[in-house]
Amino acid sequence: MDKPYVIGIAGSSGSGKTFFLKSFLNHFNQEEVTLISQDDYYIPANTKTREENRLYNFDLPTSIDRPAFFHHIKELFDGNTVYQKEYTFNNPDLEPKMLEINPAPILVVEGLFIFHYEEINELLDYKIFLDADEPVALERRLRRDLIERGYDHDDVMYKWINHVVPSYNQYLLPHRDECDLIIHNNVDDPLIIQAFTNDIATELRKRIG
Repeated sequence: MDKPYVIGIAGSSGSGKTFFLKSFLNHFNQEEVTLISQDDYYIPANTKTREENRLYNFDLPTSIDRPAFFHHIKELFDGNTVYQKEYTFNNPDLEPKMLEINPAPILVVEGLFIFHYEEINELLDYKIFLDADEPVALERRLRRDLIERGYDHDDVMYKWINHVVPSYNQYLLPHRDECDLIIHNNVDDPLIIQAFTNDIATELRKRIG
């Protein structure tokens, strides 16, 4: 198959990446688009104690199995299906699924460090940066981690101050102005995100049509 058209999507924690991705992928069928997510390449931290995990910094480029992530992207370029165990955020109650990632004309690469990793950044044809003001992003992060993941409030705040914000400032923010599209997502209005994804999908359909 021909080289896929590669879209890189990154954003701060709490910027609305998950909803954006769902909205975008809904415009296509499985034969047209495939998604590979950096989150599924975390180096396992389940060998650490609960206290060590509290302090373990998941927001560093070294927390990702970078060679495996890049290798799988290149495999998709070559038209090969790849298999990767789903990351469950170290939740012992969740049984990770084996993800089957199939090649497609449109490849979406998503993750915090995709612009920082030079070998991946240079593969991207179109770069999207999602952003939100810090108070908005923090509120969303708290809502997700406290309610959906059952994390402790003090742990969430510790990681936000010591891990999340410094990592964003060092590894993601410097690449914002290099991106083709910057979306400031400060309001929880799905129609705004849907409008962006509608426009992008319309242009992509011309490319793969």
